[in-house]
Amino acid sequence: MAYDFDLTIVWAFIIAFAICAYVVMDGFDLGIGILFPAFQVGEERDQAMNAIAPVWDGNETWLVLGAGGLFAAFPTAYAIILPATYPLMIAMLLGLVFRGVAFEFRWRDPRHRPVWDVAFAVGSLIAAMAQGTTLGALLQGIVVRNGAYGGGWLDWLSPFSLLTGLALVIGYALLGSTWLLWKTEGSTHDHARRLATYAGGGTLVALAAVSAATPFLHNAYWQRWFALPGVLLTAQVPLLVAIVAGLFVAAIRRGRHRAPFLLALAVFFLGFIGLGISMYPYVIPPTITIWDAAAPRDSQVFMLVGTAIIIPIILVYTGWAYWVFRGKVDAHGYH
Repeated sequence: MAYDFDLTIVWAFIIAFAICAYVVMDGFDLGIGILFPAFQVGEERDQAMNAIAPVWDGNETWLVLGAGGLFAAFPTAYAIILPATYPLMIAMLLGLVFRGVAFEFRWRDPRHRPVWDVAFAVGSLIAAMAQGTTLGALLQGIVVRNGAYGGGWLDWLSPFSLLTGLALVIGYALLGSTWLLWKTEGSTHDHARRLATYAGGGTLVALAAVSAATPFLHNAYWQRWFALPGVLLTAQVPLLVAIVAGLFVAAIRRGRHRAPFLLALAVFFLGFIGLGISMYPYVIPPTITIWDAAAPRDSQVFMLVGTAIIIPIILVYTGWAYWVFRGKVDAHGYH
């Protein structure tokens, strides 16, 4: 019996997986940068930096895979989204560059360490805000004319896109604080616990605000979330978020080290499910579906062979890196 797989759906899941992996892994890196000014100069900041030193640059592999995969598998979408969000993409890349440079030079140029600390924090904040605002711009819709971007330079700027940008900044702060809760000791650990409490509450408020506003952007969003019988399924997402939030509060109160980070990941995962419910099958709501934007089938097959090889390799070396540096960290490194 022959099976005709829809490679467009397969590639949509690959791109979604790469983006999800990037947000989760680089999210706590950026979150630590966002929270960096809240830590005391000296041991606390050194511990925070050491907590991500072995993994931060490897985490960005998923950004390359997601962006490259979008260009190769959905070239029409890439050709529309990029011009629509040029200012945001430029800001994100500059933020990531400043963060990376500051991370390296902070240890090699102690005399200007305060300058690099500012660059690390500001770069992280700008990158996170740009990523969240890009998501908001995509959800609210991009003007498409004759298969190309038909809008202006600042069409992405709106109250909703800024709301999603702020929500992602707060969410990244939650991931960063809970990662430090897992990985650090002493005053840094105690400080991270307080920050995680605030970031957790802020994330739930921001997530609720974005979720409440999204159905009003397009009628299709409203139908998917509230029309019967689909609402019987979609209603489970906010219910699960509430359950995870309760578990998170309990884990913080009981002084758990690892559980808060894993529960923060669960909140992000549920957020991705909600995003999928809203957008599928559109890659550019409400006009361009994944099939409209897909590359030819032969191209998809050719790329899938390489992807089937490279993704397991990335997963193996990423898993190995996290396993090797699985312990706690102090101002001098992992132990």
